[in-house]
Amino acid sequence: MSPYTLFLLGAPAGEQANPLAMFLPLILIFIVFYFFIIRPQKKKEDQRKSMIEAVKKNDRIITIGGIHGTVTQVDETSVLVQVDSNTKLRIEKSALSSVGNKDSKDNA
Repeated sequence: MSPYTLFLLGAPAGEQANPLAMFLPLILIFIVFYFFIIRPQKKKEDQRKSMIEAVKKNDRIITIGGIHGTVTQVDETSVLVQVDSNTKLRIEKSALSSVGNKDSKDNA
């Protein structure tokens, strides 16, 4: 038999299979998951956290629920948002979807 045929059939009955060869597919799958799923998601979450920490007065925001407004006051865990001339809402910072400067027209 050729060595290629032995490779396809597996190790002969007297020999043990290489443990590294058994775990190599699992290791490769974990590496693919890390670089294509876990790492980009973690990077996106870090960007979101820095965006929320940087929110300041007069920033235009959009909440997760779709409310557009301008920040009038910033507290430790919440912001006061003016959505109309007479209407202000207190919103948790974790509910912010996007934050932009007062100048930016694309955010709100």
